[in-house]
Amino acid sequence: MSKIAFKRVLLKLSGEALASINQAESDNFGISQEMLERIALDIQYVHDLGVQIGIVVGGGNIFRGAHGVSHHDLNRTTSDHMGMLATVINGLALQNAIQAEGVPCRIMSAIPMETIAEPYIRQRAIRHLEKGRVVVFAAGSGNPYFTTDTAASLRASELGCDLLLKATKVDGVYTADPKTTPSADFIPNLTYREVIDRSLNVMDTTAIALAMENHIPLRVFSIYTENGFANVLQNQGRFSTIS
Repeated sequence: MSKIAFKRVLLKLSGEALASINQAESDNFGISQEMLERIALDIQYVHDLGVQIGIVVGGGNIFRGAHGVSHHDLNRTTSDHMGMLATVINGLALQNAIQAEGVPCRIMSAIPMETIAEPYIRQRAIRHLEKGRVVVFAAGSGNPYFTTDTAASLRASELGCDLLLKATKVDGVYTADPKTTPSADFIPNLTYREVIDRSLNVMDTTAIALAMENHIPLRVFSIYTENGFANVLQNQGRFSTIS
């Protein structure tokens, strides 16, 4: 077992990742119980290694804000708020799965809804992490026009995380989408400036700029690889590092 050099990490988990255990069906909607359990087991393993874990979860498996604007003639602010509520649903499901593995977990929402989630308060979140509780951050940043990627970068900065991780459909950063361009080259290491200058589709520009400004390294890996989260933290398997 490799020693983990990171004390506190922030995992960005897309809503689409919760939809199916099968990467080929990752565009499905809804929540896969099997995928929830796999992710929860991976989180349990990392938690048991003594790593403090924060998670920002998306909501695209339930409602995509951009889709609401383009396909349902919704106001952008309304559509984004609907997407934030979808992340709360995913957060509750994730919290339940993590606790079922015996790991204490709290859900904190950027939108006040005290009956089902704690309001996000930075010092309280840090206290939870220090107590060994996994914290799921829902409702993004609480503001429309900002993605959950940006929320992940924001929370990682606020909480002083040593590493930001993005779990995706692919096992790292490529020169093009490897699903549509089989000849795309894998990029194991690159800088945040390269991501911006080359318009690589890793995170939105605001999220990248925020992580770069606060000197938080980012690792990109596949959520569909078993034990992927634990492997990345132990410098094992295939992933890309941006710093």
